Amino acid sequence: MPLRAAGSGKAPPDAVHHPLFARYYARVSVAMESRAGMAGIRGRLLAGLSGRVIEVGAGNGLNFAHYPAAVAEVVAIEPERTLRQLAQQAALRAEVPVDVAPGAAEALPVKSEAFDAAVVSLVLCSVRDVPRALAEVRRVLRPGGVVRFFEHGAGGGTAMRLTQRALDRTVWPAVNGGCHLSRDPVAALRAAGFELGPYRRVLMPEQGLRLPPSYCVLGTAWRPLE
Repeated sequence: MPLRAAGSGKAPPDAVHHPLFARYYARVSVAMESRAGMAGIRGRLLAGLSGRVIEVGAGNGLNFAHYPAAVAEVVAIEPERTLRQLAQQAALRAEVPVDVAPGAAEALPVKSEAFDAAVVSLVLCSVRDVPRALAEVRRVLRPGGVVRFFEHGAGGGTAMRLTQRALDRTVWPAVNGGCHLSRDPVAALRAAGFELGPYRRVLMPEQGLRLPPSYCVLGTAWRPLE
C-alpha cells in the first residue's frame, strides 16, 4: 500500500471505536444483502471499475465480493476495529486483491494521486468532518479519477425531514456509531469540487415502511482534470 508522507497527520489505528454498534451493524448489513436488495446495489455501485481503488469506510467488507476482475487492487480503509477484523476475513474470500488497513476518512494513510477510483458507501453519514473527508478523497485520486458513491441522507416530505433533523440533534448519532440522517451527500460532493455524473435516488428498502435512513442516492462523480 502506498503510505502517506511522514508528518502529514496519519490517523491512529483506532480513530473510531463503536464495538457494540459494529456488531449490530455487521448482523443487520448481512441480512440486508437479500432482504433489502443491497447485494444488487453493491453490484451497480462497483460495475465497470478498473485499476487501483480505495474504499473509504469499508465496514465489514461486503463490497469486496462485487469488485470486477479489472480492478487490480483495493485498499480498504476502516477505522473501527471490530468491523476491520470482519473486513479482513472478507478480503481473504475476495476475487481481487484487497488490503484492509486502519485509518480515518479525514486522514487517509496513502499517497496523493495514487488511485484510479474511490468508493464511498454508507460512510459520509458518520464521518466527523465531511468536507475534510472529501478533500482527502480528492487528494488521493488521480486527476480524472472516479468516485462511486452510495449514501443515505435527507429525504421524504417535510415531516420526515424534520424528524431526521430532530433525531440528529438527539439520540440517533449516539446509538448508531455517529451516523447522521439529514446530510446531503450530493451537495457535499459538489462543494468539495467533484464533477457530478449520473446519480439516482434509491429507497431502502424499495418496498414497505419508509424509515429515516431509507432515502439513499447512488451515483458517480469525478475529480476534475487539472
